[in-house]
Amino acid sequence: MHKYKLSPSTLNLFLDCPRCFWLEKNKNIKRPRGIFPSLPGGMDLVIKTYFDKYRIKNEMPPEVKGRLTGNLLADTGLLDKWRSWRATDLCYEDKSINASLSGALDDCLMEDGCYIPLDYKTRGSNLKEDPRKYYQTQLDCYCLILESSGRKTKGLAYLLYYWPIEVSENGMVKFNVEPLKIETSIESAKKVFYNAVTSLAREVPKASPNCEYCSLVVSRKDEV
Repeated sequence: MHKYKLSPSTLNLFLDCPRCFWLEKNKNIKRPRGIFPSLPGGMDLVIKTYFDKYRIKNEMPPEVKGRLTGNLLADTGLLDKWRSWRATDLCYEDKSINASLSGALDDCLMEDGCYIPLDYKTRGSNLKEDPRKYYQTQLDCYCLILESSGRKTKGLAYLLYYWPIEVSENGMVKFNVEPLKIETSIESAKKVFYNAVTSLAREVPKASPNCEYCSLVVSRKDEV
């Protein structure tokens, strides 16, 4: 059994704040969670079901036809497995540091025998920032675990954004759909993974000045 089992989300935590990452993995002290909205999760399930209807027909949804590379992965059983973080067999192992990385995919495209991760994203308005800032490591990791599981990738992935435009009669909501092609780097994912795991063997990092959670703790201590 691996000493450390990480996911793309925990690597994002490491990049955001090494101290919060260290405390969670070594001391089981997690960041506090507020009320989490259920709408994004509901949208995610609805989108998956919608794409699966076209997958069965070996077609692409009309709003993304010609805008995404390749075709939808046809094997629904395999995709269902990959969508579950409990059941997925997509995994990268580094025995030298006794650690593994695994994750669950939203969807996957196929072209010329290669696998292309497809991740659904919902938001309240149009994109204003480069999404690579938030999702590059996640997509890099998806390609890494696919390759490590014997499935060739193409060095790219897609983010598929949905955001509401208007509400019409009978509660029908119209969404804008925007696919974004992102170039990926397996070596970058390996580097982040290695740095994250090896940091756990060192002393707890100092509080990050850019981390609101660390700042809150420091300010509360000062108040006391």
